[in-house]
Amino acid sequence: MSWTLLILVVAALGVALLVAIARRHELARMRQRLDKRERARRAGSHEAQLQHPVVDLSRCLGCGTCVAACPEEGVLELVHGQAVVIHGARCVGHAACERECPVGAITVTLANLQERRDVPALSHELEAIGSPGLFLAGEITAHALIKNAIQQGTSVAAEVARRVSQGARGDGQQLLDLCVVGAGPAGLACSLEAKRQGLRFVTIDQERGAGGTVAKYPRRKLVLMQPVQLPLHGEIGGSEYTKEELVELWQRVADEQDLPLRSGETLEGVERAPDGSFRVHTDLGVHHARHVCLAIGRRGTPRKLDVPGEELSKVAYSLLDANSYTGRRLLVVGGGDSAVETALALAEQPGNAVTLSYRQGSFHRIRARNEARLQAALEQRRLQVEHYSRIVSIEDDRVVLEFDAQAQGGARQQVLANDEVFVMAGGVAPVERLEKAGVSFDPSLREAAAPIQEQGSGLLRALAVAFALALAALAWALWNSDYYLLERDLRAADDKHAWLRPGRGLGLGFGIAATALVAFNLLYLVRRNGGRFQRWGSLQAWMSSHMVTGILALLAATLHAAMSPRDTVGGHALWALALLLVTGAIGRYFYAWVPRAANGRELALEEVRARLERFVEHWDVEQRGFLERARRELAQIIEQRQWKSSFFGRVGALLFGQRDLRRALARLAELGRAEGLDEQRIEEVLHLARQAQRSALAAAHLEDLRSVLNTWRYLHRWVAALMVLLLVLHIGYILTYTQGLAD
Repeated sequence: MSWTLLILVVAALGVALLVAIARRHELARMRQRLDKRERARRAGSHEAQLQHPVVDLSRCLGCGTCVAACPEEGVLELVHGQAVVIHGARCVGHAACERECPVGAITVTLANLQERRDVPALSHELEAIGSPGLFLAGEITAHALIKNAIQQGTSVAAEVARRVSQGARGDGQQLLDLCVVGAGPAGLACSLEAKRQGLRFVTIDQERGAGGTVAKYPRRKLVLMQPVQLPLHGEIGGSEYTKEELVELWQRVADEQDLPLRSGETLEGVERAPDGSFRVHTDLGVHHARHVCLAIGRRGTPRKLDVPGEELSKVAYSLLDANSYTGRRLLVVGGGDSAVETALALAEQPGNAVTLSYRQGSFHRIRARNEARLQAALEQRRLQVEHYSRIVSIEDDRVVLEFDAQAQGGARQQVLANDEVFVMAGGVAPVERLEKAGVSFDPSLREAAAPIQEQGSGLLRALAVAFALALAALAWALWNSDYYLLERDLRAADDKHAWLRPGRGLGLGFGIAATALVAFNLLYLVRRNGGRFQRWGSLQAWMSSHMVTGILALLAATLHAAMSPRDTVGGHALWALALLLVTGAIGRYFYAWVPRAANGRELALEEVRARLERFVEHWDVEQRGFLERARRELAQIIEQRQWKSSFFGRVGALLFGQRDLRRALARLAELGRAEGLDEQRIEEVLHLARQAQRSALAAAHLEDLRSVLNTWRYLHRWVAALMVLLLVLHIGYILTYTQGLAD
């Protein structure tokens, strides 16, 4: 007995120690993620430029599928067991998170759509509102990704073909059905579909050959794609191509299909003819068409610095081949992926001295892979980064940088010897050119998007489905109640016994159906793990079927037991299935509430920090020292109450936290009075400190509760394993018994 007791004590303490260590590591990782979000907020990269995900915390289960599905690292992370947007600016609209979320808790949408004046007002057919026959496709519609561009271009040509088939064509060969402007993925797809539909069309592009924006990428740049159908070609199934591979593919398709592609022809304007058709003016002539598709991209013209010397020939706004530059002194300006990739490519060439200038203090808008590559290059001293800097002037053999006075502790300038300057500050969308063509960017003309609201946990719908299924099973049982209400010993004499008994007829069928439903139910786990099974339907549909088949399996098993389960392996399997359903329901609907509440407290803490920063904008410079001290006090309160103290320490904080808070507030008040602040301003800061203390403590306790509830999932899984084991034993026993009877 002593040996058993000692071993149990050692085992229990060992498990507790491992759990405590794992819990500490989990909290450390969560704190790092929140720190990332705070840094992203300060840098402005928490907000998306175009598309971004919105998480419905009332539905999110914290399964992490969205984080794993997103091809852009750092956009989403799990905080308090739920998905949270960290770097919204890194989202490019893949929408893999939306497709893979099993409960529909994520929606990928355009940011600030009702306020932006750089997004065109388009109909569902991608037609410019107020300009019939004028279509847009590709990145200019504010939807990124090559797949979207191809689908949009195809859709435009199909719509034009539908309209042409319903009306009379223009007389003569001068009036085209369609003029496509741009030979990128959208323009190329539009042209291919136009040929497939038998339209009279022409495609123009200012570059030499197909490719569009991709053709301007640096040499060997990797481009991510999703499988998509290209008209007259078939599926493009790869997920990663080099720039050269994609451009070669598109040019080959254009040549094979003998598309009427006019390369090297620059668009000058689009005007409406008196008959309602369009005249497309280029530097080489005029094209007359009933419909126009503008697939000209979103970059437009490069954004310039407007500094002296920018007109020099050594200033460039793109990099096609880094191999052309060796032994040069180079400056790259910008903080996005293009700037970082340009600097890294130039730094890889022999003899180059590369400097990257960025006006911010950190690169939070770039992809995670570029961030890692940049960090490695800095550690190897292959390039130099000058943060908080901007170009003041450019000369033949040098450039002058000016550093932010507030960030650097004082204004200063630095002269760099220089041979080449690459300005990678993005581009200016061709809004003015499109407006002249008849495209409106007025937000009031765009169809109002439905507001994204919390949908709730879906409890009502799930209960309705469960109630309907249970009601059907009850109706069946009542219909056959004359058999099911009989004593077990008397059932053999009833006429229905032959087909309702568990071992034969419909009763056996119920048992087989229950087994099949359990097997299908477990396939959800296979689909959720992804891999080769990732294309087996949407994960959301699998999640719904997971719940429905679980309910049906229990009802079928109950009818299989003839409404009277015995004290056997099969009866135990039935009760395990019932317990599995109960634990799953509790875990599905109750567990989502606690993480949501914890994340709500995190948002409250963010609001406190944001209000402190807003104070800085209105206070005098000599008074900002008090705010910095208050900010440090808040950080210390959050650190001690939320992340460093143990569970029992936080229980103690409930009892003694007010005493510590009063001491901290007294120190702050004394400092404020010493610096001559009025009492109202001191009280504003002290009020924020009280809010921070309460929110940090509440978030910590909610996180502890979530940790306890997280064990519920393990209970659900162990019950599932027990149920499967009992079911296998039950089936094995039945097979052995029937084989014995046959012998």
